[in-house]
Amino acid sequence: MSSVRRCSRTACGRPAVATLTYVYADSTAVLGPLATYAEPHCYDLCAEHAERLTAPRGWDVVRLAADAGPLRRTSDDLEALANAVREAARPQERTPRQPGPQETEAGRRGHLRVLRSPDS
Repeated sequence: MSSVRRCSRTACGRPAVATLTYVYADSTAVLGPLATYAEPHCYDLCAEHAERLTAPRGWDVVRLAADAGPLRRTSDDLEALANAVREAARPQERTPRQPGPQETEAGRRGHLRVLRSPDS
């Protein structure tokens, strides 16, 4: 399996450099840098097809500036990811909620409680 994505246009085998997405609600075509992952409702285009892109009459074309080069991972990215995973795995300290003066605890199942109002 090739790691290079190809242009979505029929009979074009050139490597893709941009991704085209349609925003139907706004009648807008958005052309930006090549997306990280191939999406089913997006189209990857080569440089030539991206340059010649036109939209249907009444539609706007938004061309997002391409970055100077492909994104490269840094040690900061890896460290930020590791910190986020550690934070998500840390147990949360919670104080149990006490029923208010108008509520009575009717039952408990695991971590869930049924609270009833005296009006019920």
